[in-house]
Amino acid sequence: MQIQRKTLAQEVADRLIEGILNNDYPVGEKLPTEPELMKIYGVGRSSIREAIKILSIKGVLNVHQGLGTFVVSKNMQESLESQMDKAQIGDVQEVRSLLDSKIAAKAAFFRSKEQLKNIKLYLDLRNRLAEENKILECYHADINFHVAIAEACGNILLKEIYKVASSHILRSFENSHTDTESFKDSQDIHNRLYLAIENKDAENAAIIAQQIVDRIY
Repeated sequence: MQIQRKTLAQEVADRLIEGILNNDYPVGEKLPTEPELMKIYGVGRSSIREAIKILSIKGVLNVHQGLGTFVVSKNMQESLESQMDKAQIGDVQEVRSLLDSKIAAKAAFFRSKEQLKNIKLYLDLRNRLAEENKILECYHADINFHVAIAEACGNILLKEIYKVASSHILRSFENSHTDTESFKDSQDIHNRLYLAIENKDAENAAIIAQQIVDRIY
């Protein structure tokens, strides 16, 4: 596997963490200003801002508009993605299965015409690849169909959790199918899910999404 080089922003984030752990930047205190940090670390404004964003997501920094950036913790919160990396695949599947019906119902209510078009694109692609017995490609299309629904649900947190869970399931399952028969058999129920979302029938979309989950798990 190719070793990924750190970005400037990540290097700055690492240096900031080192400074926080060494009490150069004590908890509760404000970080130096952007121009000062640029001078300290010898990088541009964009790298400083991205580093601060990285550490804000990890729960180390808190940005207060007009006041500055404050150190709030020495303990980095583990990202959702890294936690799922360590989780059993069954736990990840359970997370996704718990979300499916809720996401489908919200997608039926909030989806835009453009998002509906994207859902249909992956639905049709799933069908074509299943007929051509292209196993891996078909599985990708299936996952993308469901992720496209999540992207239409109108809830950013639900969408991101679902996308992370789906990507982990994809990596685990992409070599587990020997043919596309199960995808052919389930195409009709996926068509019905699409129609429920198209018709803005949230109740039916939730029921059908749960039926799909029950078939899989």
